[in-house]
Amino acid sequence: MKRMDEKKKKKKWPWIVGILGVLLLIGGAYILSVYFSFTSTLKEIHEPIKREVSEKREEKVVFDEKDPFSVLMLGVDEREGDAGRSDTIIVMTVNPTEKSTKMVSIPRDTYTEIVGKGTQDKINHAYAFGGLGMSMDTVEGLLDIPIDYVVQVNMEGFEDIVDAVGGVTVNNTLDFSVGNYDYPVGNINLSGEEALAFVRMRYEDPTGDFGRQNRQKQVIQAIMKEGASVNSLLNYRSIFNALGANVRTNMEFDEMVDVQANYRDAVGKVEQLYFEKGTGGKTNGVWYYHMNDAELKEVQDSLKIHLNM
Repeated sequence: MKRMDEKKKKKKWPWIVGILGVLLLIGGAYILSVYFSFTSTLKEIHEPIKREVSEKREEKVVFDEKDPFSVLMLGVDEREGDAGRSDTIIVMTVNPTEKSTKMVSIPRDTYTEIVGKGTQDKINHAYAFGGLGMSMDTVEGLLDIPIDYVVQVNMEGFEDIVDAVGGVTVNNTLDFSVGNYDYPVGNINLSGEEALAFVRMRYEDPTGDFGRQNRQKQVIQAIMKEGASVNSLLNYRSIFNALGANVRTNMEFDEMVDVQANYRDAVGKVEQLYFEKGTGGKTNGVWYYHMNDAELKEVQDSLKIHLNM
């Protein structure tokens, strides 16, 4: 009887080993496919900026040493025959030691110096005048912190990114409708088209552009959360295609890998900062937003501390 059992076991093992071998082969092929698609996409979205390090830093950020760093996120509406405007301007600082991220939206009509242009104008005009580089320099001048990296998102393709991660869930605080879409108060699930209308709505919001900024930050947080999920890994091709067509950044492949390895815990805790005490008004028929000096200083100090400056 013992020999018969041993024979049965011997017959089973080759099948089990064979199945495991096939699974490992499929898994290995999948991982390689993800890797090559990932590296190809990152090469496509990479856009170098003509500076090695911010003038507000003595040395470049070292991810292996877990240095805090900052990112400028620009949502750009690009139109044919027009350089476009950065209608969404968000700054994030990431501190891996504290395992936290701070996020602040800058009103697009903020009146400030356009660094490199030598004029005072709306901050969102910096992109039209000098692209990503001038936008980084101008935001640095306003916030008095180094801007280490920049991510540009084409807002026309924003809905593709949301759809690629399977949609997003946000906590809506204002009951409103835009076109054929209704947005009740509470947790709501949004497709890409619904999310784009959600972040662009401004005129029905009693807080105006401030409410719009908060909705933008909510959707960005939700995309970050969904992008890190297992479902998104399984749907990587759609995500990479959406990113490749609609995102540009000066962060290189190796840097992104280092951020993923050393900073991912910081994304889970996001603190929102706000600009809401300034004043708005027209000058020569053009509407500008003027920062409240005390509030600006408060935000500057908070970001500097978070960057260990």
